[in-house]
Amino acid sequence: MKFVVKAWSNGKARAGVLQLGSCPHPIETPALLLTTRKGLPVFIPPDHFPSLPSPDSLLFHVSPLHFLEGISLKAISNIGGLHPLLGLRDHILVAVPRDSIISIPDHDSTNRIGASFETPSGRMLIKPAEYMEMISSMRPNLWTTLADEVPAWASEKRNKASVERTLRWLDECIISNSKDGAVFGSIVGGSRVEVRQSCAQEVSRRNVEGFWIGGFGLGESMEERNPLLSAVMDSLPQEKPRLISGLGLPEEVLQGVAAGIDLFDSTYIYHLTLGGFALTFPLERIVTQITKYQPNSDSGSDGTKINLKATMYRKDTSPIVDNCKCYTCQNHTKAYINHLFNVHEMLAHILLEIHNTHHYLGFFCSIREAIQEGKFEQFRQKFVGSRREHLFSAALSI
Repeated sequence: MKFVVKAWSNGKARAGVLQLGSCPHPIETPALLLTTRKGLPVFIPPDHFPSLPSPDSLLFHVSPLHFLEGISLKAISNIGGLHPLLGLRDHILVAVPRDSIISIPDHDSTNRIGASFETPSGRMLIKPAEYMEMISSMRPNLWTTLADEVPAWASEKRNKASVERTLRWLDECIISNSKDGAVFGSIVGGSRVEVRQSCAQEVSRRNVEGFWIGGFGLGESMEERNPLLSAVMDSLPQEKPRLISGLGLPEEVLQGVAAGIDLFDSTYIYHLTLGGFALTFPLERIVTQITKYQPNSDSGSDGTKINLKATMYRKDTSPIVDNCKCYTCQNHTKAYINHLFNVHEMLAHILLEIHNTHHYLGFFCSIREAIQEGKFEQFRQKFVGSRREHLFSAALSI
């Protein structure tokens, strides 16, 4: 793995280039990991992958826990790992146990011998040795070490215990590593600044290629998150990439970028698509204007997205976003997608996830361009300010 920081803006925001594994193209950061279920995006069929922005769409988040049912680890290993199994030889597979759809961390059931996760098959306790067997069989390009994540409200005693366990499991994972993929050391620490700082310092002393920031998106507010992110980032070497889970909203992504995060693992697109929402916010490098707010309680709009299940789109023959280059906007209308939702066709989710993925990857591209121009903070302030103005207008119209 190779990672180089190419540009800085407003102190900590940075744009870089990541070269990993068999992917023939370097990945520009900040970048988004696309959510998958058992290795593939939930709604987008593989034959539509080429229609997505490349190489931005080649980063896939894979949870090893998704493969505990069905095909055995031995069979996966004999096939050659996940890349040939899934037919994704040019994609970068990033293994992180946690996700907020299927494998959810359960801090109450975790104990000193392993991390616990709530899954559709019940609660599962994963020991470091078992986790490393998964990694060895699946051979992802990049993987994070096992972590004991706790929410913001965990007690100080439980928080310190989680750090001790995470560091111990980190050492066990490194010792067991068969050199398959780049290792990202896990950093936890709950809502305690000094504990997170201490954990980050300890992990940075280990032989890892990068860092995974865990324990976010589990109950802390955006205000509480700023000092925690700063404590971690200030303790890490600048030449190694940082990956974070749990920050998915556009404002949260901008907060993470401002702190110095390079990679984002988020289920935001999946949850938007599942609810019938389409992203519509402007993608100019610096947002200079807002679409005028039109009060309509049925629109489902908050300035960043619209609800395509709303009746107001029943006869709307325009694309989701004018001039959008995605397959959906080039070939279909809001009215058609609204119809598909009304008749409960899965094609509605397929078309919508294609658009949302294309649009959100465009958002990350805008972020990178703003950093390269040294105008990231202006971009962030204009984006957040426009959304606040829209929500304020919406509140006045009620």
